[in-house]
Amino acid sequence: MQTGTSPPSTAGLWVGRVLSALVILFLLLDGTMKVIGRPEVEAAMAQLGYPPGLGVGLGLLILGIAVLYAVPATSVLGAVLLTGLLGGTMATHLRAGSPLFSHLLFGFYIGVIAWGGLWLRDGRLRAVFPRQR
Repeated sequence: MQTGTSPPSTAGLWVGRVLSALVILFLLLDGTMKVIGRPEVEAAMAQLGYPPGLGVGLGLLILGIAVLYAVPATSVLGAVLLTGLLGGTMATHLRAGSPLFSHLLFGFYIGVIAWGGLWLRDGRLRAVFPRQR
């Protein structure tokens, strides 16, 4: 942490770590399933209009973002890249006419959890976006 930032409470720090860990685990699972080319993933991507074989590259991108988000020194960069990825995911589901709360907004949910977890565990981010009283 940089000077001038307030340290999180112990509970806040642990909640942030747990939220971040959930996001990292989700990204690792999602990226791995795309890289190994699970038939369910290929079928879902085809249904969304993506050509066959695109899953490997997308999976590698997701795994890279997960690593950046997991490493404290690059976690903000990982969160920014994750936000872009999730925006693309939401746009894809919007174009495909996917259900609102279970599919379209799922990217929004992951983004809120990712940034919330990072905000709770990183004093630098809390200094940029302080909580107003």
